[in-house]
Amino acid sequence: MSPQAPPVLSVRNLETWYGPVSAIKGVNIDLHEGRIVTVLGANGAGKSTLLNTIAGVINPFKGSVEFRGRPIQGLDADVVALDGLVLVPEGRQVFPFLTVRENLMMGSFARATPEGLEDDLARIYGWFPQLKGREQQHGGLLSGGEQQMLAIGRALMARPSVLLLDEPSLGLSPLLTREIFAIVRRINAELRTSILVVEQNAAIALATADDGYIMELGRIVAAGTCAELMVKDDVKEFYLGGAGGAPRADGRKQRWKRRKTWR
Repeated sequence: MSPQAPPVLSVRNLETWYGPVSAIKGVNIDLHEGRIVTVLGANGAGKSTLLNTIAGVINPFKGSVEFRGRPIQGLDADVVALDGLVLVPEGRQVFPFLTVRENLMMGSFARATPEGLEDDLARIYGWFPQLKGREQQHGGLLSGGEQQMLAIGRALMARPSVLLLDEPSLGLSPLLTREIFAIVRRINAELRTSILVVEQNAAIALATADDGYIMELGRIVAAGTCAELMVKDDVKEFYLGGAGGAPRADGRKQRWKRRKTWR
């Protein structure tokens, strides 16, 4: 599934709890330099918890997260971001009373010098021309799709080496979803940014990414290249042919066959 070089981001046996409730259980994931990895699953599968744990928003109960061979689990989110792993959170979370330009500049606050800021802004406006036309408009007045573009642009102003995208298609039309994922592929191709994206829209995520994992109930139940996953009968039945699984004779939805993939 993966190239021979060590992964830039490696997650091993990760567990995260919300009080007495286990959200993710024994998760193993690798992201290699310059590749796009997608994590698919239904609502409540643990995808956002996984990203928030990697990003330092939530502390893991056990397991490890290594970035370029160095453990980062349990570090504060600002330290993780300064290290080069930048999260685009679910729901965009733009600053509603700051202008588009001010929102973008917030992504660059930790950069040591202003060198290259205007070049980076020009690149982002090139990818998202809608933002250029609304540069002085408040972020809270943008449409959902424009706010998603703004959130991605803000993250890119930090010049991340790994971009973490949480449900970028949430609440967007199919047309805007295709546009966002086309830009994700372009960012990866032009900047060689490694990208980990969690998503419910399996079809477009598998068509965009290089490697994929499928989560259910906090566990990884399938993994492979996206080309391999797209032709698997189970993946087609549960994640491409219909939402959430095939109906059984009693009318209830069938779940993925669970396999223990952790130690």
